[in-house]
Amino acid sequence: MMSIRSRHHFALAVALAAALGTEAWNTPRATAQDAAAGKPEPEKKPEPPKPRVAVFRLSGAVKETPREEVLNLGGETSTPLWTLIERMDKAAKDPAVKAVVVILEGPSVGAAQVAEIRRAFDRLKAAGKEVIGHADTVGSLGQYVLLSGASRVSVVPTADLWITGIYGEAPYLRGLLDKVGVKPDFLTCGDYKSAAEMFLRDGPSKEAEAMQNWLLDSLFDTMVSRIAAGRKASPELVRAWIDSGPHTAEKARALGVVDVVEHRQDLEAHLKKTYGDDVVFDRKYGKKAEPKLDATSPFGLFKFLGEVLAASKTDAKKPAVGVVYVDGPIVLAKSGGMAVFQDGEAAAVTIRKALDDAANDDAIKAVVLRVDSPGGSALASEIILDATRRVKAKKPLVVSMGDVAGSGGYYVACGTDAVFADEATITGSIGVVSGKMAVGELYDKLGVTFKAYRRGQNAGMLASADVFSPAERQKMQEYMNEIYGEFKGHVVAIRGAKLKKPIDDLAGGRVYTGKQALELGLIDKLGGFHDAVRHAAGAANLEDFDVRTLPKPRTIIEELVEPDADDDRKGLVGLAPPRSILLEQAAPMLAALDPIRAGAVRLALGRLELIRREGVVAMMPELGLGR
Repeated sequence: MMSIRSRHHFALAVALAAALGTEAWNTPRATAQDAAAGKPEPEKKPEPPKPRVAVFRLSGAVKETPREEVLNLGGETSTPLWTLIERMDKAAKDPAVKAVVVILEGPSVGAAQVAEIRRAFDRLKAAGKEVIGHADTVGSLGQYVLLSGASRVSVVPTADLWITGIYGEAPYLRGLLDKVGVKPDFLTCGDYKSAAEMFLRDGPSKEAEAMQNWLLDSLFDTMVSRIAAGRKASPELVRAWIDSGPHTAEKARALGVVDVVEHRQDLEAHLKKTYGDDVVFDRKYGKKAEPKLDATSPFGLFKFLGEVLAASKTDAKKPAVGVVYVDGPIVLAKSGGMAVFQDGEAAAVTIRKALDDAANDDAIKAVVLRVDSPGGSALASEIILDATRRVKAKKPLVVSMGDVAGSGGYYVACGTDAVFADEATITGSIGVVSGKMAVGELYDKLGVTFKAYRRGQNAGMLASADVFSPAERQKMQEYMNEIYGEFKGHVVAIRGAKLKKPIDDLAGGRVYTGKQALELGLIDKLGGFHDAVRHAAGAANLEDFDVRTLPKPRTIIEELVEPDADDDRKGLVGLAPPRSILLEQAAPMLAALDPIRAGAVRLALGRLELIRREGVVAMMPELGLGR
């Protein structure tokens, strides 16, 4: 029988084998005879690194919240924005990297994300690297804004460039609701708080119409100015390009919209001619090396699992800037994903814990709250705001706004006086909305009746049988006014004299771009995610530091071993919200007929689902900007 000490030695041997791999046992060692004979080990001169071209392929959605990429079991993976920026910044500092190629394959990139990537382009160019943007097709003006930030823009000969402007549609469902016997009954605080207009009206109010137009004007001006800066053209010429679109590849080259018309093999030949035939095209530049399973070794599985877990570890003692994400609709607790939004949720209980952990971690010297959210539950927004105050009491706190940080997304930013947003960020929308759908008439048409019982005068206030009574409406409005007053009070308390107008002239549900918000004193600086992280590091006097996401992204192995490790990431009852079978059956057909309009209706119904789940919400309207 093996003794305890023998078993311990055997376990140690297994661990060493797993860590070193079987090759370590077969590696030749210098012998004692060699040392005694005084034989010097041959000196190896390091070979100069071959010139490299870092290749970044952008397809699918560029996500905000990072996912652990240690192990990819196949298929396409979304690109986290910060991971992409870190890899590009690494290339900027790498003397072996001579150029960067960015290949666009129909990516879904928000306007603020486009600006973030273009700033990374600028840092690459400032480091002396050529940045080449290449595409088979350019499907939108937003994609061209990204492409135009490159040093050299090329497309294939058969490319088409749909740089025709920005277009969007906002859906209005009142006619449908009338046909099926559903009565929408919603209350708002503020004439511009138009989130419920899609249910109440068959078209926009004059306030919503005016707001839509000032947003489109600002967004379009920003896109034009960015193209003009990238292509070194006048804004007037850029507008002429847009108004004369769409363009074929040759027409775009003749106009100066692109620099070169070439196939990818021609681009590769150009790069070899410029940087040498031995240039290396690194299509995984800056990515973590994926562990490989050695099936020939008895210890291969141990080594593989050890590498997967080790690759996800971070130096917990190194000074760091912590990043906490508010990504998606803001809800109290996770419920497995919102069926209609088909998106992630920003769960207040999870974010509160992450912020408290950041506040109490001595290695985290500053915190960036990255917000990309249209808002949501007013209660959940207050919980997150309260947690940010505890962070700010101990260390620097900076807010970085992504594509959207409106209503509840702006609410959670009220805990700091260092708020960054891009010119094209959609923000503001200070106001609240609530209400219900009365479906009694619908059930009458179906021949279904209900008998209600109640104890308490207002027990049936939120029941779906009928609209609010006058007394219920008054009570509901008073309740909402109190929440709205708290929202405005938070803004005034933190912004103070920075506000350029009285709060009632800024609030009321008015939505702004980041450029407009800066002019009004609602934010502090125009800048991106990278700028906010650097600002936070400077406030904490950091030079050499890590950027650490909280909560830490989990590896697939951790998910398999402990799928329910984070109980606070789930709803209190652990169940997903009821799903609409009719909607799920109809969605594929609607998407096939008209994916853009089907998507707009889906988002509209997502707003309704959020109100049903969370009650009073600080939620932006669905602007339908088609960006």
